[in-house]
Amino acid sequence: MAKSPRTKSRVSPARWAAIRLFAMDVDGVLTDGTVEIHSDGTESKQFSILDGMGLVRLHKAGLAVAWISGRPSEATSARAAELKVPHVIQGRTDKLMALQELASQLGLAASQVCYMGDDDIDAPAINWAGIGVAPSGSMPAALKVADLVPRRAAGLGAVREVCEHILASRGP
Repeated sequence: MAKSPRTKSRVSPARWAAIRLFAMDVDGVLTDGTVEIHSDGTESKQFSILDGMGLVRLHKAGLAVAWISGRPSEATSARAAELKVPHVIQGRTDKLMALQELASQLGLAASQVCYMGDDDIDAPAINWAGIGVAPSGSMPAALKVADLVPRRAAGLGAVREVCEHILASRGP
């Protein structure tokens, strides 16, 4: 059965406290979904410093972070390396299978996973995770199954907002 979108107040602190892995799509979650292709064939993306700091803080708090992207990208690889994201999976459109494989490798149950995505291919992973998140500009299938729709937009602090919920559940 599909979950209905919920505000942050309807995701209990106990559910946030159970999270051990925050996994997310890249384009449309960590970015606004825009990919700029230059004349030499290289691409560029804009990533939020707010989101990056949130992910660094999660790592320092001992939580696992993963990026699962449907398309390979050097810009994604470069940003992940800069932030020391330990689990970067690119070129996988079967997001649910990729997420479940990673959770199994880490010995985690669905209830210990938060997944954030924005498109139809993310919806099964959003629905499977203990807490599923979709940015406000997401496709209807992702929004329909999300537990949380952050106030901030994708690429402009939406990921940081989720990081703050996870960190707040752990106390000072």
